[in-house]
Amino acid sequence: MARGFSLHIGLNAVDPGHYAEWQGILKSAESDAIAMQKLATAAGFESKSLLTPNATRKKVLEAIEGAASRMSSEDLFLLTYAGHGGRIRDRGIIDEDDLWDETWCLYDGQLVDDELYVRWSMFPAGARVLVLSDSCHSGTVTRNTFDRQGAGVPASDVADPLDRQPRAIPSDIEVRTLRKNRSSYKSIFDALPKKAPPISATVRLISACQDNQGAYDGMKNGLFTARLLSVWHEGQFKGTYKAFYRSILMDMPDTESPNHYVIGTPSPAYDAQKPFQI
Repeated sequence: MARGFSLHIGLNAVDPGHYAEWQGILKSAESDAIAMQKLATAAGFESKSLLTPNATRKKVLEAIEGAASRMSSEDLFLLTYAGHGGRIRDRGIIDEDDLWDETWCLYDGQLVDDELYVRWSMFPAGARVLVLSDSCHSGTVTRNTFDRQGAGVPASDVADPLDRQPRAIPSDIEVRTLRKNRSSYKSIFDALPKKAPPISATVRLISACQDNQGAYDGMKNGLFTARLLSVWHEGQFKGTYKAFYRSILMDMPDTESPNHYVIGTPSPAYDAQKPFQI
């Protein structure tokens, strides 16, 4: 019988000691993680959360690897992230067309998309992975190539008429953070394999936006998470993942266009399932 495991990450702040005195304050990222854990628990997942100071690089990577070690064929791992997104000049295992690696800003350092890609290779054949990322620059955060669909001016660089706060590390802080922690990030890239490992599981991402766009914070939930929860309607949604994604996309602004794609081993059965179906 298939089992479901889930991990929910939410950061309303980051460690200014790592991020060049920047605190990265958000209003609703922790609320997003709590809401998604509630959804997962109701759907039958064995779930855990890592919030703000507990959402460190070590704890997040250990939790993902721990889930991979427990998974069997046909099990489902749900991973949700709410917080700031970032970018680092590409030095990873596959050349990025846009010359950037996308990141999640965890409490004590950024988690690079190539690091996630390596973890997907740890999941067994037949396993399903679902990643929901409510962060800026998250269009391809689970893989190594750039989706050109959203090419244009980054939304985080454009004044927002509703004065919504983007979930992105400011570019000047990004540069100062990398300079301050140059050796640490060099070690991260040096530890990656020389070639991208094969992925036997099926890994699905539904992200808040494209790589070059911003995802917006809110008073109660992030814009993407709020729309996702509304479409899900406490389990009353009956369509497939593709229909779920399209329903979320329908009422999102042009500056925040969710992305949906699958990497790894194709699975028509997974494609046809209702979201969060174990």
